[in-house]
Amino acid sequence: MSVHERRRLPTGLELLFGDGGDGRVLSVDLPSGSLVWPDPDYDKLRTHHRPSFWLSDEPVPAGLWARLRAEHPRSGLWPVLLEDGVQPWSAGQIAPDSPGQIDYYSAAGFMAEAWQDLLLGHEAYLAPFGAECPGIAPPAALVADPDVVADWYADVVAERMTPLGLAAVNRGADAMVAMGWQGALHHNEWTVPLAAVVRSWEERFGARVVGMGFNTLELSVAAPPATPAHALHVAAEHWTFCPDSILQGPGTLADYAEQIVGQNAWSFWWD
Repeated sequence: MSVHERRRLPTGLELLFGDGGDGRVLSVDLPSGSLVWPDPDYDKLRTHHRPSFWLSDEPVPAGLWARLRAEHPRSGLWPVLLEDGVQPWSAGQIAPDSPGQIDYYSAAGFMAEAWQDLLLGHEAYLAPFGAECPGIAPPAALVADPDVVADWYADVVAERMTPLGLAAVNRGADAMVAMGWQGALHHNEWTVPLAAVVRSWEERFGARVVGMGFNTLELSVAAPPATPAHALHVAAEHWTFCPDSILQGPGTLADYAEQIVGQNAWSFWWD
């Protein structure tokens, strides 16, 4: 058996790619798993002719995520730790879309629109901004390599005994769309604009998508805000991305900002 044959994608994973995974290789041994296809009866508006992602049968050990993340440039497969138990994806109840759609949206545009939509009755919680959307926050300085921070946080999340998904995407943020995740459905019914925000966080804050659940999202952060003023500006972005982080958490932007200063992980939960 040649080196190329030993390293090519495991059988079936080439179906995740529109081009059949041409030239893609994966040297990491995968646990048992299967491909997840969208249920056409669940999502009648979209037509997909290939599976959305691969899902392991059992929870995976700490360290596997990091090995797969390191292989991403060669494999084209981004790893995502997923909640265990009966989840929508186990029944194909997912709404995958093309990551190319994300290109048409921006973090600033989403924030401005969501700020106005969410404003009514919440002005008191949004000091010092009030009715005036502050726009997206400036970038922060890296405190560590984003890959190193992501590997660390993946080990933390893996302690919850989570299975693992693999999505054929160029970057982690795009996995939210390719995998058909709908965790923020009650806040924003389409995942594509949210993925545009996460793409921007990848660039400005060294964020990486590590885990997703039924209504949760786990990001590592290698360039967190380091000052209260910067954290307050970032908190305003989090307000439009996931209002429950503030309303069902500390209650105000200022109190929430105190919690994210210097923090290397952002965890979101939608009611």
